[in-house]
Parts: sequence; structure tokens; C-alpha cells
Amino acid sequence: MMKKGKYVLSLDEGTTSARAIIFDYSGNIVALGRSGFEQYYPNPGWVEHDPREILNAQRRAIKEAVKRSEIEIDQIESIGITNQRETVVIWDKKSGNPLHNAIVWQDRRTSDYVDELNSEYGDLIKFKTGLIPDSYFSGPKIRWLIENEEKIEGKVESGEALCGTIDSYLIYRLTGGEVHVSDYSNASRTMLFDIRELKWDEDLLDIQGVPEDILPEPRESSEVYGYTDDDILGAEIPISSSVGDQQAALFGQACYEPGMVKNTCGTGSFILMNTGEKLQESENLLTTVAWGLDGKIEYALEGSVFIAGAGVDWLKNSLEIIDQPSDVEPLARSIASNQGVYLVPAFVGLGAPYWDQYARGIITGITRDTGRGHLARASLEAIGYFTRDVLEEMEREGTPVEEIRVDGGVAQNEFLMQFLADITDGRVLRPKVLETTAQGAAYLSGLAVDFWDNQREVAELWRKDSEYEPVMDDDKRESLYGGWKKAVEKSLGWRKELESVGLDWEEI
Repeated sequence: MMKKGKYVLSLDEGTTSARAIIFDYSGNIVALGRSGFEQYYPNPGWVEHDPREILNAQRRAIKEAVKRSEIEIDQIESIGITNQRETVVIWDKKSGNPLHNAIVWQDRRTSDYVDELNSEYGDLIKFKTGLIPDSYFSGPKIRWLIENEEKIEGKVESGEALCGTIDSYLIYRLTGGEVHVSDYSNASRTMLFDIRELKWDEDLLDIQGVPEDILPEPRESSEVYGYTDDDILGAEIPISSSVGDQQAALFGQACYEPGMVKNTCGTGSFILMNTGEKLQESENLLTTVAWGLDGKIEYALEGSVFIAGAGVDWLKNSLEIIDQPSDVEPLARSIASNQGVYLVPAFVGLGAPYWDQYARGIITGITRDTGRGHLARASLEAIGYFTRDVLEEMEREGTPVEEIRVDGGVAQNEFLMQFLADITDGRVLRPKVLETTAQGAAYLSGLAVDFWDNQREVAELWRKDSEYEPVMDDDKRESLYGGWKKAVEKSLGWRKELESVGLDWEEI
């Protein structure tokens, strides 16, 4: 039955902006508000956000969405939250004010410490958390903040500090400091959480020096955690979902059956396969909690690629060879082939399946004729190659992949969508609603308050917009991919290579 006059608000807190999207019962977008915030780079390899800017950006986005929707705030049935997962913030328990900038998932400052962790506890961490030790994850970031900031160390010791990923911070502030929770999907990205027992692990907390009492209570991804403070939004609305952005996209793409795969092409590229209630281990991929819903936990295999759309941003902001992201497609099409030019955008190391914190970005195959078009094409093709890297790992685990559901801002790029189909030799499906991350959080929120009755009802809302089939011949496909593998090989361990000849990375 159509629920007239009622809506679900999804807060999508990403790496570069905060968005608020209002969905109706049919899963359609009614209105969207967006507000950006600054990226801070205090040192090479360090990335930070100001949590106050994030909170204010989210409030502005909510206000804009409600205004554009022309609905009243009390018509919003519930709120769902999805977020950049591994980014952490520590704040004052009483005031809610951050005690330091948030350390972002892309940050590499804990690389050396993670090397030590991996050498001594790597197998233990992988078994309990499903994660391959990397500075990508939250635990080492929390340890760094406690050990390097005297103010934080004192507040933690006196019980005056709380810590969490961005979902926890937003829930805490939006409920006026009443609720300190996270969900299983976000907790599973900290390197502190046992994904079998569904609790913070004493051994991992002790090893990484993180006290449990500062961490949020882990809960299911779809339940009422609390209500918004009337003074903040002008109404007491239930906050009824919290879910990591990539798991939210998996849910929004209706990938509810084991073996279904989605690829979100945003700042990074994140390929997830639903494995159902089976916790499937993998040597080079991550095992993660997909979501907790109605007392049942489902898991996923994940390949995390750190740079996708961020590579296009690099062309725009650093090289200044395009004026806006949409310019990259016609520029890439201006040449007939990559002519042997590959870009490996290991700007913050490499994630799956290489897991090399010391890899750095390289461009190979440059000749006198190499120009802007080659770099544009190479930046898009890299997303396709990374995707194939991950899919091959998934298939090595025993599950063939015949189709990928894509979403995210970069999924609007027609050149990339066809190249994805060609280089993976598989079908690529793009939905009508590309905001599947926000949509997934909305669905989980609405299910908690009976706005939607069940997953089957939600699955029927998914609609295909475009379909791409491979047209590239096998010889060309394998030749292109072989060149990519050689380029990646040259990028691996590059920072260590420089240090081995006496170059100080921080001074380069």
C-alpha cells in the first residue's frame, strides 16, 4: 500500500560531502541536499576532516533537502545514516565537541605501526576481524590519537572522552548526546571487532591500546537507536539505521542473494559480494559484516580500491587538465586506445588484492606523443582493471561472477561502464537510482519502523536503467590486462624503494 504523505530521510556522510536525501515509499528520490567540507593534509600521506564541519554540512544538507521537498519535518517517518566507514573521531563526552580532527580512512600515518602489528598478530587479526591489517582501518588511528595527543590521552583516562566512526558521532550529536552506538557493519571495519562473536574483542583492544569504554555499543543495522533532539531538527524523529556506506550500497542494490555483486564507484571503488549467513574467508579480500537485520547477520566479501573518482579529481584539481569531472569522458574518447599508457593511482597505497601500504602512484608507457587524453583514458581504465583484480579473487574463492550492479557518481560515465564490461568479460547493470548508498540506509531505516514490510518488498523496487555487454575480443582483453599487471608490479613498495637509497619520503 502506498504510504502517502510519509517519507524516509537518509543521511549520506561521504568523504568529500554530506548529503541528505528524502525517499518516498517507491524508493524514489523526492529531494536532495548536499554540502561539501574541507579535506586537510597536514603531512604527506595524512588526511583529516574537521568533525564540526561535517556536522554543520550535514545540518545544511538536511535543511536544503526538506526545503526542496516542500514537506514538513514531521512527515519524515525515520532517519537512516550511512557513512565513510573507517574514519574516526574522538570527542568530549559532555560537550560533544571533537578533541582532534577526524583521521580519514585514506590516511597512512599508521603504516609503520601496522607493519609491526601484522608481523606479530596478522593471523589473529585476520581470523577475528576478517580484515587484512592495514592503516586503512580504525583501530590504529584511535591508538595514534591517544598516544600522540596529550589532551585526548587525559580525557580518555578520566572517562571524559568517547570515540567512534562518523555514524556514531552524528548519532551522538543528533540525539543531543543521549545515544552512543554503531552498527555491526561499521564496527567490523575497526580491526577491533570479532565478526563471529559480534562484540569488541578484548585481545585486539589490548594489543592496540584502545579502552572499550570509549567505544560505541554495537547494534543491528536496522533498529531504533534513539530520537533526534527537538532543538536540532525541530522534531523528535527516530534514527533507525546505521550502516557503512558500502554495505548500504549492497543493500540498496538489492543484492540479497549469495553471489550477487555490486561495485560502487565513488571516491574509491568498492566491490562487495553477498555471501549470506556464511562467513567466507579469503586470502586477499576482506570478510566483513554486510548488515544485521531482524536478528540475522549476513556477511560479504569485499575488495576495497582506494582510488576511483579520486583519480578524476586529481586530474581536475592537481593537474588541472579538466575543468569538471564530466570532462574526463570526452577527453578519454579523444584517443582510440591507451597506446600503452597506464596510470596506477596508488596515491595512498594499494588496497585489494595487493594490500601494499608503500605502493605509490605511477604512470608508465609515456612517449613524446602522450597527452591529456591518455591520462584521462588511463584514469578511467584503472577503475576497470582494479575491478577485474577483485573479481578474479572472488572467483578464485569459488563463486563465478556473471554480472555486476554498479552505482556511485562515476557510474554515470558511459565510457567506463562499457570498459568495465569489456575488461571483466561480464554484464554490467546500472540502476535508475544511482544514490544506492543513501537508498540502502533509507530501506534499512524504513524496515525498522514498518515503513516497508520486508526485504522482498524492497527488492521489487530495484529498477534497471542501462545494461552493458562485453564486445572486446579476448586477445585484446588479455593484452590490456597483462600491461596493467606489469604496471602495478612497478608501483609496489615504491616508498620503501626510495628509502632504501637514502631518500627521506617526508622531504620529497
